[in-house]
Amino acid sequence: ERERDTTSASFMDSSQIYGGADVLILLFCAFAAIFVAAAPPAESRASVGLGSGPQINSNSVLVALLDSHYTELSELVEKALLLQTLEEAVARHNITIFAPRNEALERDLDPEFKRFLLEPRNLESLQNLLLFHVIPGRIDGGRWPAAPSGRGVHHSSLCRDGNGEKIRLNENNGEKTVGISRVIKSDDVVRPDGIIHGIERILVPKSVEQEFNARRSLTSTAAVIPQGAPEIDPRTHRLKKPAPTVPVGAPPVLPIYDALAPGPALAPAPAPGPGGPHHHFDGETQVKDFIKTLLHYGGYNELADILVNLTSLASEMGKLVSEGYVITVLAPNDEAMAKLTTDQLSEPGAPEQIVYYHLIPEYQTEESMYNAVRRFGKVKYDTLRLPYRVIAEEADGSVKFGQGEGSAYLFDPDIYTDGRISVQGIDGVLFPPEETRIPPKSSPLAAKTALPNHRRGKLLELSCRILGAFGQDDH
Repeated sequence: ERERDTTSASFMDSSQIYGGADVLILLFCAFAAIFVAAAPPAESRASVGLGSGPQINSNSVLVALLDSHYTELSELVEKALLLQTLEEAVARHNITIFAPRNEALERDLDPEFKRFLLEPRNLESLQNLLLFHVIPGRIDGGRWPAAPSGRGVHHSSLCRDGNGEKIRLNENNGEKTVGISRVIKSDDVVRPDGIIHGIERILVPKSVEQEFNARRSLTSTAAVIPQGAPEIDPRTHRLKKPAPTVPVGAPPVLPIYDALAPGPALAPAPAPGPGGPHHHFDGETQVKDFIKTLLHYGGYNELADILVNLTSLASEMGKLVSEGYVITVLAPNDEAMAKLTTDQLSEPGAPEQIVYYHLIPEYQTEESMYNAVRRFGKVKYDTLRLPYRVIAEEADGSVKFGQGEGSAYLFDPDIYTDGRISVQGIDGVLFPPEETRIPPKSSPLAAKTALPNHRRGKLLELSCRILGAFGQDDH
Protein backbone atom coordinates (compact mmCIF):
# COMPACT_ATOMS: atom_id res chain seq x y z
CA GLU A 1 0.00 0.00 0.00
CA ARG A 2 2.91 2.35 0.79
CA GLU A 3 4.40 1.59 -2.65
CA ARG A 4 1.02 2.12 -4.37
CA ASP A 5 0.62 5.49 -2.67
CA THR A 6 4.12 6.49 -3.69
CA THR A 7 3.49 5.48 -7.33
CA SER A 8 0.16 7.34 -7.49
CA ALA A 9 1.72 10.42 -5.93
CA SER A 10 4.55 10.44 -8.45
CA PHE A 11 2.02 9.98 -11.33
CA MET A 12 -0.06 12.90 -10.06
CA ASP A 13 3.04 15.08 -9.89
CA SER A 14 4.03 14.19 -13.42
CA SER A 15 0.48 14.71 -14.74
CA GLN A 16 0.42 18.17 -13.25
CA ILE A 17 3.63 18.97 -15.12
CA TYR A 18 3.01 17.24 -18.44
CA GLY A 19 -0.79 16.80 -18.34
CA GLY A 20 -1.60 19.81 -20.55
CA ALA A 21 0.63 18.65 -23.40
CA ASP A 22 -0.68 15.05 -23.22
CA VAL A 23 -4.29 16.24 -23.43
CA LEU A 24 -3.55 18.41 -26.48
CA ILE A 25 -1.79 15.51 -28.21
CA LEU A 26 -4.70 13.15 -27.49
CA LEU A 27 -7.28 15.67 -28.78
CA PHE A 28 -5.26 16.24 -31.97
CA CYS A 29 -5.05 12.50 -32.63
CA ALA A 30 -8.79 12.08 -32.06
CA PHE A 31 -9.75 14.88 -34.49
CA ALA A 32 -7.34 13.51 -37.10
CA ALA A 33 -8.89 10.04 -36.82
CA ILE A 34 -12.42 11.50 -37.19
CA PHE A 35 -11.40 13.55 -40.26
CA VAL A 36 -9.77 10.54 -41.94
CA ALA A 37 -12.83 8.39 -41.25
CA ALA A 38 -15.22 11.03 -42.61
CA ALA A 39 -13.17 11.81 -45.73
CA PRO A 40 -14.65 10.17 -48.88
CA PRO A 41 -12.55 7.76 -50.89
CA ALA A 42 -10.68 8.90 -53.96
CA GLU A 43 -13.35 7.54 -56.31
CA SER A 44 -16.18 9.42 -54.58
CA ARG A 45 -14.09 12.59 -54.40
CA ALA A 46 -13.79 12.46 -58.16
CA SER A 47 -17.56 12.59 -58.51
CA VAL A 48 -19.14 15.68 -59.97
CA GLY A 49 -22.47 17.38 -59.47
CA LEU A 50 -24.46 18.91 -62.34
CA GLY A 51 -26.80 20.88 -60.10
CA SER A 52 -27.87 21.35 -56.53
CA GLY A 53 -29.12 17.75 -56.26
CA PRO A 54 -27.23 14.66 -55.15
CA GLN A 55 -23.63 14.20 -56.28
CA ILE A 56 -23.20 11.85 -59.24
CA ASN A 57 -20.12 10.12 -60.59
CA SER A 58 -18.20 11.48 -63.54
CA ASN A 59 -18.91 8.17 -65.29
CA SER A 60 -22.66 8.79 -65.04
CA VAL A 61 -25.00 8.50 -67.98
CA LEU A 62 -25.99 12.17 -67.54
CA VAL A 63 -22.42 13.33 -68.02
CA ALA A 64 -22.20 11.05 -71.07
CA LEU A 65 -25.41 12.58 -72.46
CA LEU A 66 -24.09 16.12 -72.10
CA ASP A 67 -20.84 15.12 -73.82
CA SER A 68 -22.47 12.96 -76.53
CA HIS A 69 -23.36 13.79 -80.11
CA TYR A 70 -27.01 14.31 -79.09
CA THR A 71 -26.40 18.05 -78.77
CA GLU A 72 -29.98 19.16 -79.49
CA LEU A 73 -31.39 16.94 -76.74
CA SER A 74 -28.70 18.10 -74.30
CA GLU A 75 -29.54 21.76 -74.95
CA LEU A 76 -33.24 21.13 -74.43
CA VAL A 77 -32.56 19.33 -71.14
CA GLU A 78 -30.57 22.32 -69.90
CA LYS A 79 -33.21 24.81 -71.09
CA ALA A 80 -35.96 22.83 -69.38
CA LEU A 81 -34.06 22.88 -66.03
CA LEU A 82 -34.22 19.08 -65.76
CA LEU A 83 -30.67 18.30 -64.62
CA GLN A 84 -31.57 18.13 -60.94
CA THR A 85 -34.62 15.96 -61.66
CA LEU A 86 -32.53 13.50 -63.67
CA GLU A 87 -29.80 13.49 -61.00
CA GLU A 88 -32.36 12.44 -58.40
CA ALA A 89 -33.66 9.71 -60.71
CA VAL A 90 -30.13 8.39 -61.32
CA ALA A 91 -29.44 8.40 -57.58
CA ARG A 92 -32.46 6.14 -56.99
CA HIS A 93 -32.15 3.64 -59.85
CA ASN A 94 -30.84 3.03 -63.35
CA ILE A 95 -32.48 4.92 -66.20
CA THR A 96 -32.94 4.34 -69.92
CA ILE A 97 -32.89 7.39 -72.23
CA PHE A 98 -34.30 7.33 -75.74
CA ALA A 99 -32.39 10.12 -77.51
CA PRO A 100 -33.79 11.47 -80.80
CA ARG A 101 -31.19 12.29 -83.43
CA ASN A 102 -30.32 15.95 -83.94
CA GLU A 103 -32.12 16.14 -87.29
CA ALA A 104 -35.38 15.06 -85.63
CA LEU A 105 -35.21 18.03 -83.23
CA GLU A 106 -33.69 20.54 -85.62
CA ARG A 107 -35.14 20.05 -89.12
CA ASP A 108 -37.85 17.39 -88.97
CA LEU A 109 -39.79 19.04 -86.13
CA ASP A 110 -42.75 21.25 -86.99
CA PRO A 111 -41.57 24.90 -86.63
CA GLU A 112 -44.80 25.95 -84.96
CA PHE A 113 -44.57 23.08 -82.48
CA LYS A 114 -40.91 23.88 -81.78
CA ARG A 115 -41.80 27.54 -81.18
CA PHE A 116 -44.50 26.36 -78.79
CA LEU A 117 -42.01 24.26 -76.82
CA LEU A 118 -39.41 27.02 -76.54
CA GLU A 119 -41.81 29.67 -75.24
CA PRO A 120 -41.12 30.40 -71.55
CA ARG A 121 -44.77 29.97 -70.58
CA ASN A 122 -44.76 26.38 -71.94
CA LEU A 123 -41.89 25.20 -69.74
CA GLU A 124 -44.00 22.44 -68.18
CA SER A 125 -44.92 21.07 -71.61
CA LEU A 126 -41.24 20.96 -72.60
CA GLN A 127 -40.37 19.17 -69.36
CA ASN A 128 -43.13 16.59 -69.88
CA LEU A 129 -41.97 15.99 -73.44
CA LEU A 130 -38.36 15.35 -72.42
CA LEU A 131 -39.21 13.24 -69.38
CA PHE A 132 -41.39 11.08 -71.62
CA HIS A 133 -38.13 9.86 -73.24
CA VAL A 134 -36.73 8.55 -69.90
CA ILE A 135 -37.71 5.21 -68.31
CA PRO A 136 -36.89 4.55 -64.63
CA GLY A 137 -35.15 1.24 -65.33
CA ARG A 138 -32.38 -0.33 -67.37
CA ILE A 139 -33.36 -1.86 -70.73
CA ASP A 140 -30.44 -3.28 -72.67
CA GLY A 141 -30.60 -3.87 -76.40
CA GLY A 142 -29.90 -7.58 -75.93
CA ARG A 143 -32.92 -8.01 -73.66
CA TRP A 144 -35.41 -5.90 -75.58
CA PRO A 145 -38.95 -6.67 -74.39
CA ALA A 146 -41.23 -8.24 -76.98
CA ALA A 147 -44.73 -9.52 -76.34
CA PRO A 148 -45.83 -12.76 -78.01
CA SER A 149 -48.90 -11.07 -79.48
CA GLY A 150 -46.83 -8.42 -81.21
CA ARG A 151 -48.36 -5.57 -79.18
CA GLY A 152 -45.15 -4.93 -77.28
CA VAL A 153 -44.60 -4.15 -73.61
CA HIS A 154 -45.62 -0.85 -72.05
CA HIS A 155 -43.32 0.96 -69.62
CA SER A 156 -43.94 4.00 -67.46
CA SER A 157 -41.80 7.09 -68.00
CA LEU A 158 -40.70 9.95 -65.76
CA CYS A 159 -43.38 12.23 -67.27
CA ARG A 160 -45.31 13.61 -64.32
CA ASP A 161 -48.38 15.05 -66.12
CA GLY A 162 -48.79 12.30 -68.71
CA ASN A 163 -52.10 11.04 -67.22
CA GLY A 164 -50.67 7.54 -66.91
CA GLU A 165 -49.58 7.27 -70.54
CA LYS A 166 -46.91 4.60 -71.09
CA ILE A 167 -44.27 3.95 -73.75
CA ARG A 168 -44.69 0.85 -75.90
CA LEU A 169 -41.52 -1.14 -76.63
CA ASN A 170 -41.62 -3.83 -79.29
CA GLU A 171 -39.30 -5.93 -81.47
CA ASN A 172 -40.43 -7.40 -84.76
CA ASN A 173 -38.09 -9.28 -87.12
CA GLY A 174 -35.07 -7.87 -85.35
CA GLU A 175 -36.27 -4.25 -85.64
CA LYS A 176 -36.70 -2.49 -82.32
CA THR A 177 -39.32 0.25 -81.92
CA VAL A 178 -40.19 2.75 -79.18
CA GLY A 179 -43.74 3.97 -79.65
CA ILE A 180 -43.94 5.14 -83.27
CA SER A 181 -40.18 5.65 -83.55
CA ARG A 182 -37.57 3.19 -84.77
CA VAL A 183 -34.38 2.51 -82.78
CA ILE A 184 -31.43 3.40 -85.01
CA LYS A 185 -28.57 2.99 -82.49
CA SER A 186 -29.17 0.41 -79.80
CA ASP A 187 -26.88 0.63 -76.75
CA ASP A 188 -25.28 3.79 -78.12
CA VAL A 189 -24.04 4.92 -74.68
CA VAL A 190 -23.66 2.39 -71.85
CA ARG A 191 -22.84 3.43 -68.29
CA PRO A 192 -23.19 1.70 -64.90
CA ASP A 193 -26.20 3.84 -63.92
CA GLY A 194 -27.98 4.03 -67.27
CA ILE A 195 -28.07 3.45 -70.99
CA ILE A 196 -28.90 5.60 -74.04
CA HIS A 197 -30.58 4.33 -77.22
CA GLY A 198 -30.69 6.49 -80.35
CA ILE A 199 -34.15 6.75 -81.93
CA GLU A 200 -35.28 8.10 -85.28
CA ARG A 201 -37.94 10.63 -84.25
CA ILE A 202 -39.28 12.44 -81.22
CA LEU A 203 -41.90 10.97 -78.87
CA VAL A 204 -44.78 13.32 -78.07
CA PRO A 205 -47.10 12.47 -75.15
CA LYS A 206 -50.80 13.05 -75.63
CA SER A 207 -50.95 15.67 -72.87
CA VAL A 208 -48.42 17.90 -74.67
CA GLU A 209 -50.17 17.34 -77.99
CA GLN A 210 -53.53 18.36 -76.51
CA GLU A 211 -52.01 21.47 -74.93
CA PHE A 212 -50.47 22.48 -78.26
CA ASN A 213 -53.72 21.95 -80.16
CA ALA A 214 -55.67 23.90 -77.55
CA ARG A 215 -53.31 26.87 -77.82
CA ARG A 216 -53.28 26.76 -81.60
CA SER A 217 -57.00 26.40 -82.29
CA LEU A 218 -58.26 28.17 -79.12
CA THR A 219 -60.60 25.27 -78.40
CA SER A 220 -60.20 25.90 -74.68
CA THR A 221 -62.07 29.21 -75.00
CA ALA A 222 -65.81 28.95 -74.94
CA ALA A 223 -68.79 31.26 -74.68
CA VAL A 224 -71.12 31.15 -71.69
CA ILE A 225 -74.79 32.01 -71.98
CA PRO A 226 -75.37 35.29 -70.08
CA GLN A 227 -77.47 34.46 -67.06
CA GLY A 228 -77.50 36.40 -63.82
CA ALA A 229 -78.79 39.36 -61.85
CA PRO A 230 -79.76 42.64 -63.55
CA GLU A 231 -76.82 44.83 -64.49
CA ILE A 232 -76.34 48.56 -64.93
CA ASP A 233 -75.55 50.00 -68.34
CA PRO A 234 -72.50 52.30 -67.89
CA ARG A 235 -73.62 54.50 -70.79
CA THR A 236 -77.11 55.32 -69.49
CA HIS A 237 -76.74 54.35 -65.79
CA ARG A 238 -79.99 52.44 -66.05
CA LEU A 239 -80.89 48.78 -65.92
CA LYS A 240 -79.30 47.00 -68.83
CA LYS A 241 -81.74 45.37 -71.18
CA PRO A 242 -81.10 41.82 -72.36
CA ALA A 243 -78.77 42.14 -75.31
CA PRO A 244 -78.82 39.81 -78.29
CA THR A 245 -76.27 37.03 -78.36
CA VAL A 246 -72.89 38.26 -79.56
CA PRO A 247 -70.91 35.81 -81.70
CA VAL A 248 -67.69 34.48 -80.27
CA GLY A 249 -64.74 36.67 -81.19
CA ALA A 250 -66.79 39.77 -81.97
CA PRO A 251 -65.35 43.09 -80.73
CA PRO A 252 -66.79 44.40 -77.43
CA VAL A 253 -69.64 46.90 -77.53
CA LEU A 254 -68.46 49.20 -74.72
CA PRO A 255 -65.17 51.10 -74.61
CA ILE A 256 -62.57 49.53 -72.38
CA TYR A 257 -62.77 52.42 -69.89
CA ASP A 258 -66.48 51.80 -69.27
CA ALA A 259 -65.87 48.10 -68.86
CA LEU A 260 -63.03 48.79 -66.42
CA ALA A 261 -64.97 51.34 -64.32
CA PRO A 262 -68.73 50.75 -64.67
CA GLY A 263 -71.28 53.27 -63.48
CA PRO A 264 -73.06 53.29 -60.09
CA ALA A 265 -75.20 50.30 -59.21
CA LEU A 266 -78.58 50.28 -57.51
CA ALA A 267 -77.22 48.25 -54.60
CA PRO A 268 -73.75 48.15 -53.07
CA ALA A 269 -73.33 44.45 -53.84
CA PRO A 270 -76.02 42.84 -56.00
CA ALA A 271 -76.43 39.13 -55.44
CA PRO A 272 -75.08 37.01 -58.30
CA GLY A 273 -77.46 35.01 -60.40
CA PRO A 274 -77.37 31.29 -61.11
CA GLY A 275 -75.10 31.74 -64.11
CA GLY A 276 -72.24 34.07 -65.00
CA PRO A 277 -71.45 36.94 -67.35
CA HIS A 278 -70.92 36.54 -71.05
CA HIS A 279 -67.35 35.41 -71.63
CA HIS A 280 -65.71 35.10 -75.01
CA PHE A 281 -62.32 33.95 -73.73
CA ASP A 282 -60.81 32.40 -70.62
CA GLY A 283 -59.19 35.63 -69.48
CA GLU A 284 -58.22 34.46 -66.01
CA THR A 285 -56.20 31.56 -67.43
CA GLN A 286 -54.49 33.83 -69.94
CA VAL A 287 -53.55 36.34 -67.23
CA LYS A 288 -52.19 33.52 -65.06
CA ASP A 289 -50.18 32.29 -68.03
CA PHE A 290 -48.55 35.66 -68.69
CA ILE A 291 -47.76 36.20 -64.99
CA LYS A 292 -46.22 32.71 -64.84
CA THR A 293 -44.28 33.58 -67.99
CA LEU A 294 -42.88 36.69 -66.28
CA LEU A 295 -41.67 34.54 -63.38
CA HIS A 296 -40.11 31.91 -65.66
CA TYR A 297 -38.55 34.57 -67.89
CA GLY A 298 -36.79 36.14 -64.92
CA GLY A 299 -36.21 39.77 -64.03
CA TYR A 300 -39.89 40.75 -63.68
CA ASN A 301 -40.78 39.42 -60.24
CA GLU A 302 -41.64 42.85 -58.78
CA LEU A 303 -44.33 43.56 -61.39
CA ALA A 304 -45.77 40.07 -60.95
CA ASP A 305 -45.87 40.64 -57.18
CA ILE A 306 -47.75 43.94 -57.63
CA LEU A 307 -50.29 42.34 -59.97
CA VAL A 308 -50.98 39.37 -57.70
CA ASN A 309 -50.38 40.44 -54.10
CA LEU A 310 -50.60 44.23 -53.78
CA THR A 311 -53.51 44.94 -56.11
CA SER A 312 -56.52 43.28 -57.72
CA LEU A 313 -55.37 44.21 -61.21
CA ALA A 314 -54.83 40.60 -62.25
CA SER A 315 -58.51 39.74 -61.75
CA GLU A 316 -59.60 42.96 -63.46
CA MET A 317 -57.40 42.22 -66.46
CA GLY A 318 -58.79 38.68 -66.57
CA LYS A 319 -62.36 40.03 -66.71
CA LEU A 320 -61.46 42.44 -69.51
CA VAL A 321 -59.86 39.71 -71.61
CA SER A 322 -62.83 37.42 -70.95
CA GLU A 323 -65.13 40.07 -72.40
CA GLY A 324 -63.05 40.28 -75.57
CA TYR A 325 -60.74 43.23 -74.90
CA VAL A 326 -57.06 43.23 -75.81
CA ILE A 327 -54.22 44.64 -73.69
CA THR A 328 -50.56 45.45 -74.21
CA VAL A 329 -48.50 45.50 -71.00
CA LEU A 330 -45.34 47.58 -70.85
CA ALA A 331 -43.58 45.62 -68.10
CA PRO A 332 -40.77 47.39 -66.19
CA ASN A 333 -38.02 45.01 -65.08
CA ASP A 334 -36.91 44.49 -61.49
CA GLU A 335 -33.98 46.89 -61.83
CA ALA A 336 -36.35 49.69 -62.84
CA MET A 337 -38.90 48.85 -60.13
CA ALA A 338 -36.16 48.95 -57.48
CA LYS A 339 -35.63 52.65 -58.23
CA LEU A 340 -39.14 53.56 -57.04
CA THR A 341 -39.14 55.47 -53.78
CA THR A 342 -41.33 54.88 -50.77
CA ASP A 343 -43.21 58.12 -51.38
CA GLN A 344 -44.15 57.01 -54.87
CA LEU A 345 -45.69 53.77 -53.58
CA SER A 346 -47.09 54.85 -50.20
CA GLU A 347 -49.95 57.02 -51.46
CA PRO A 348 -53.36 55.29 -51.63
CA GLY A 349 -53.86 53.73 -55.03
CA ALA A 350 -50.33 54.56 -56.21
CA PRO A 351 -49.41 51.02 -57.42
CA GLU A 352 -52.64 50.82 -59.41
CA GLN A 353 -52.07 54.20 -61.04
CA ILE A 354 -48.49 53.26 -61.95
CA VAL A 355 -49.59 49.99 -63.56
CA TYR A 356 -52.56 51.63 -65.32
CA TYR A 357 -50.15 53.96 -67.11
CA HIS A 358 -48.32 50.87 -68.44
CA LEU A 359 -51.46 49.22 -69.88
CA ILE A 360 -52.32 50.07 -73.49
CA PRO A 361 -55.84 49.08 -74.65
CA GLU A 362 -54.48 47.80 -77.96
CA TYR A 363 -52.72 44.65 -79.10
CA GLN A 364 -49.22 45.71 -80.11
CA THR A 365 -46.12 43.64 -80.71
CA GLU A 366 -42.52 44.76 -80.96
CA GLU A 367 -42.73 44.63 -84.76
CA SER A 368 -45.96 46.65 -85.02
CA MET A 369 -44.76 49.36 -82.62
CA TYR A 370 -41.37 49.66 -84.30
CA ASN A 371 -42.97 49.92 -87.75
CA ALA A 372 -45.34 52.61 -86.44
CA VAL A 373 -42.60 54.79 -84.95
CA ARG A 374 -40.41 54.33 -88.03
CA ARG A 375 -43.25 55.50 -90.26
CA PHE A 376 -44.86 58.26 -88.22
CA GLY A 377 -41.99 59.43 -86.00
CA LYS A 378 -43.89 59.83 -82.73
CA VAL A 379 -46.93 57.78 -81.80
CA LYS A 380 -49.20 58.42 -78.82
CA TYR A 381 -50.80 55.34 -77.30
CA ASP A 382 -53.82 55.56 -75.02
CA THR A 383 -53.42 54.11 -71.54
CA LEU A 384 -55.89 52.93 -68.93
CA ARG A 385 -54.89 55.91 -66.81
CA LEU A 386 -57.13 58.60 -68.24
CA PRO A 387 -56.49 61.07 -69.79
CA TYR A 388 -52.78 60.41 -70.10
CA ARG A 389 -51.06 58.92 -73.11
CA VAL A 390 -47.63 57.39 -73.53
CA ILE A 391 -45.42 58.68 -76.33
CA ALA A 392 -43.35 56.24 -78.39
CA GLU A 393 -40.61 57.06 -80.86
CA GLU A 394 -37.75 55.36 -82.64
CA ALA A 395 -34.31 55.58 -80.98
CA ASP A 396 -31.16 53.55 -81.54
CA GLY A 397 -32.97 50.91 -83.55
CA SER A 398 -35.53 50.29 -80.80
CA VAL A 399 -38.73 51.80 -79.44
CA LYS A 400 -38.39 54.50 -76.80
CA PHE A 401 -41.31 55.38 -74.50
CA GLY A 402 -41.66 58.70 -72.71
CA GLN A 403 -39.44 61.74 -72.95
CA GLY A 404 -36.47 63.14 -71.07
CA GLU A 405 -35.10 61.46 -67.99
CA GLY A 406 -38.28 59.45 -67.44
CA SER A 407 -37.99 57.56 -70.73
CA ALA A 408 -37.62 53.80 -71.14
CA TYR A 409 -36.51 51.55 -73.97
CA LEU A 410 -38.07 48.34 -75.24
CA PHE A 411 -35.67 45.93 -73.55
CA ASP A 412 -37.22 42.43 -73.83
CA PRO A 413 -39.60 42.25 -76.82
CA ASP A 414 -42.55 39.86 -77.06
CA ILE A 415 -42.18 38.15 -73.68
CA TYR A 416 -45.77 36.94 -74.03
CA THR A 417 -48.02 37.18 -77.10
CA ASP A 418 -51.18 35.10 -77.40
CA GLY A 419 -53.39 37.31 -79.56
CA ARG A 420 -55.19 38.90 -76.58
CA ILE A 421 -52.39 39.92 -74.19
CA SER A 422 -49.01 41.26 -75.30
CA VAL A 423 -46.20 41.79 -72.77
CA GLN A 424 -43.25 43.96 -73.76
CA GLY A 425 -40.37 44.36 -71.28
CA ILE A 426 -38.97 47.88 -70.75
CA ASP A 427 -36.01 49.10 -68.72
CA GLY A 428 -37.72 51.93 -66.83
CA VAL A 429 -40.89 52.95 -65.00
CA LEU A 430 -42.99 55.49 -66.92
CA PHE A 431 -44.79 58.41 -65.33
CA PRO A 432 -47.23 60.79 -67.06
CA PRO A 433 -45.99 64.32 -67.72
CA GLU A 434 -46.88 67.06 -65.24
CA GLU A 435 -50.22 68.73 -65.82
CA THR A 436 -49.85 72.20 -67.28
CA ARG A 437 -51.90 74.81 -65.45
CA ILE A 438 -54.13 76.85 -67.74
CA PRO A 439 -54.56 80.52 -66.68
CA PRO A 440 -58.16 81.44 -65.77
CA LYS A 441 -60.10 83.02 -68.57
CA SER A 442 -61.58 86.47 -68.05
CA SER A 443 -65.35 86.69 -67.94
CA PRO A 444 -67.21 88.02 -70.99
CA LEU A 445 -68.65 90.92 -68.94
CA ALA A 446 -65.20 92.08 -67.88
CA ALA A 447 -64.01 91.83 -71.45
CA LYS A 448 -66.88 94.06 -72.60
CA THR A 449 -66.42 96.70 -69.89
CA ALA A 450 -62.64 96.87 -70.28
CA LEU A 451 -61.59 99.66 -72.64
CA PRO A 452 -58.67 99.57 -75.06
CA ASN A 453 -55.55 101.49 -74.11
CA HIS A 454 -55.81 104.06 -76.91
CA ARG A 455 -59.38 104.99 -75.91
CA ARG A 456 -58.29 105.42 -72.30
CA GLY A 457 -55.58 107.86 -73.43
CA LYS A 458 -58.03 110.03 -75.39
CA LEU A 459 -60.42 110.24 -72.45
CA LEU A 460 -57.62 111.31 -70.11
CA GLU A 461 -56.46 113.98 -72.58
CA LEU A 462 -59.98 115.36 -72.90
CA SER A 463 -60.39 115.45 -69.11
CA CYS A 464 -57.14 117.38 -68.73
CA ARG A 465 -58.26 119.97 -71.32
CA ILE A 466 -61.58 120.52 -69.54
CA LEU A 467 -59.86 120.95 -66.18
CA GLY A 468 -57.33 123.35 -67.74
CA ALA A 469 -60.16 125.44 -69.22
CA PHE A 470 -61.86 125.67 -65.84
CA GLY A 471 -58.55 126.70 -64.27
CA GLN A 472 -57.99 129.55 -66.78
CA ASP A 473 -61.49 130.84 -66.19
CA ASP A 474 -60.94 130.83 -62.43
CA HIS A 475 -57.61 132.67 -62.85
